[in-house]
Amino acid sequence: MSASQDHTPPQDRTPVPSPCINVCKMSAATGWCEGCLRTIDEIAGWSSFDDAAKRAVWDAIERRHAQLVGSP
Repeated sequence: MSASQDHTPPQDRTPVPSPCINVCKMSAATGWCEGCLRTIDEIAGWSSFDDAAKRAVWDAIERRHAQLVGSP
């Protein structure tokens, strides 16, 4: 299939970026990295995750961030 025939949404074709910001310290209170808010399992598995799994991690990060700042 050529790119012109690809009906996959653009967000599903672009590589999913790593959330790492090089502030690597695990919080004992939450179990999340203080920089990227991932769990140790999410960090360790990132390079082997498919794009859907990476997007699921990003969704979890958004929920964790909202939890930390007190948003509903």
